[in-house]
Amino acid sequence: MINEQYFQEFPQLKTQRLFLRKQELKDAASLQQLRSNDAVMKFMDSDKHLDTKTSEAFIGRNLETYEKKSGFFWVITERESGNFMGDIILHKIDRTNARAEIGYTLHPDYWGHGYMKEAMRAVISFGFNDLALHSIEANINPANDTSRALLLKMGFIKEAYFRENYYYNGKFLDSEIYSLLEKDFLRK
Repeated sequence: MINEQYFQEFPQLKTQRLFLRKQELKDAASLQQLRSNDAVMKFMDSDKHLDTKTSEAFIGRNLETYEKKSGFFWVITERESGNFMGDIILHKIDRTNARAEIGYTLHPDYWGHGYMKEAMRAVISFGFNDLALHSIEANINPANDTSRALLLKMGFIKEAYFRENYYYNGKFLDSEIYSLLEKDFLRK
């Protein structure tokens, strides 16, 4: 069911204002700056990237994920300037059920301008129209109201609330799961 051709050559995605390209080791310094930002990491429930070596290792794992044909990790850049803005992923590809998970981060300098909605629309469209997914899910920290609002705007529906299902930093945390079916995707 999954269109395997996109694991031969990494798909670059373009929107009116954005260019999404393969994450590369040269992005380590920008990624480290993004993933060490307190505001960005507030609801990530993962460790900050305190140095570029951490970001390089993260990128290396992401490149391996692509090589293993189980995920895509894009860098979001401004189309005209090429400036690094954030990242967006489509990973945990489940071929049996034609399902994947989406995740995203954006530098605070770009918040509130519709960039993530634009990037998500491109990635979701790719997932459904090109990769042949049936559904896409998102897993968020329940306190992340901004992420929830974005998912709802994109047509995602809350499917589950898991109590204390995720252990991080010495405590158990809750998770909310959202899902979007291909047939419900809002094509605007």
